Amino acid sequence: MVKNFEDMQKLGKDNMDATMKSFGALSKSAQAIAVEVADYSKKSFEDGSKAIEKLFGAKTWEKAIEIQSEFAKASYESFVAEATKIGELYLDFAKEAYKPFEGYVAKAAPVK
Repeated sequence: MVKNFEDMQKLGKDNMDATMKSFGALSKSAQAIAVEVADYSKKSFEDGSKAIEKLFGAKTWEKAIEIQSEFAKASYESFVAEATKIGELYLDFAKEAYKPFEGYVAKAAPVK
């Protein structure tokens, strides 16, 4: 009886430790993602402002089209790069959040 109680206490403590480690990974990853999104938003706003300034300075319709095309291309490339980077951050978060529970999953997996 005492042995079972001790086992249950250890299991409860192990579960709590794993959960706290997972929450730590969540906090760290969420902060990294938020910083990355804020930096991208700031850069995107600055790039848009520069493009508008260039558009106002365009002397011809062709030059305005060229400026807009360059801006659209650069914005698209920047967005794809940023989306990839944020996707990698989410993937790293998932891996880190899962690590504390790997042992439990291995124990629960059926043996073939």
